[in-house]
Amino acid sequence: MNQFGLFKRRFTAMLVALAALIASGTVGFWQIPEYDFWDSLYMTIITITAVGYEEVHDLRTGGRILAGFLIAGGVTLLGVWFALLTSLLVEMDLTHVFLTRRTMNKIDTLKDHVIVCGAGRTGRQVATELEAAERPYVVIEQSPAAADALRELFPNALLLEADATSDETLVEARIGTAYGLVTCLSADTDNLFVCLSARDLQPGLTIVARAYKEQTLQKLYVAGADHVVSPNLTGGRRMAAMLLRPQVVSFLDVATKGEGLDLRLEQVHVPPGSPFEGQTLAEARIPQKTGLIVIATRPAESAGRDGPWVYNPGPEQQVQAGDVLIVMGSADQIDRLTKAARA
Repeated sequence: MNQFGLFKRRFTAMLVALAALIASGTVGFWQIPEYDFWDSLYMTIITITAVGYEEVHDLRTGGRILAGFLIAGGVTLLGVWFALLTSLLVEMDLTHVFLTRRTMNKIDTLKDHVIVCGAGRTGRQVATELEAAERPYVVIEQSPAAADALRELFPNALLLEADATSDETLVEARIGTAYGLVTCLSADTDNLFVCLSARDLQPGLTIVARAYKEQTLQKLYVAGADHVVSPNLTGGRRMAAMLLRPQVVSFLDVATKGEGLDLRLEQVHVPPGSPFEGQTLAEARIPQKTGLIVIATRPAESAGRDGPWVYNPGPEQQVQAGDVLIVMGSADQIDRLTKAARA
């Protein structure tokens, strides 16, 4: 923080001034014949700190003038110290107020964003993926340590330091205009409560929840979650797949993350009025126009939670408004298909 750097510089300057005052006072008292070095240092310290006054040896006019200057210098430095502490506290409070107000102003303009409840390891990974996809998001985290860790990773992230299980917090995150919500809090009960509140506040919201215990999976679905992820189940399946089908896992990692190869798996929605509406895949000529491979489709009437997928669709597969196409190709090719579908 900038205010800490400024405080450190001012505090260092004050220490230098204090050291200079002690040194000059010690040297000054040392010039008096009755005072040795330790007497001089002791007189200087009790004079500057104003803790009480008893002369080690009687002072004459010159010594009393020196003592007066030291008292004035000590009182001044004490006042500077209290001023430094006060300014630090005020600046910290004002910085927090301005940061909160600026964050809320940005959140108030969001639409079709994602709300991430929890900034732990899972929450930070979700934020990383959303940053890579350039998707607007808001993170809700109550722990100051976890919030600071997220700020170090993404200094410009929109972060609410509040309780994600509170309806008021979800409203502040503009759940009414959000596209989706991810809840990955540390306790299953908290995730369950967030699902209940989010589904009540925004019935059309897509909710993804994390479950630590297997017996919580079904409860989260009942509470309103569209998708539930269990790290234990998912991790076990992936570990087995890496042993049994390592090349498949490697390929999917490349296709989903886009690392090391200009290749991605992406979903494309066909909006109403699209040029593809009512055409078959052969008539749409998606591979010829964009170079993409259509891997699967999901019909519009089944585009909800449990609709069946059509894998490796044939050229006779008809495209309707609301359909979802799963395609594989480069980012530029996907962008061309998205624009063509909305033309």
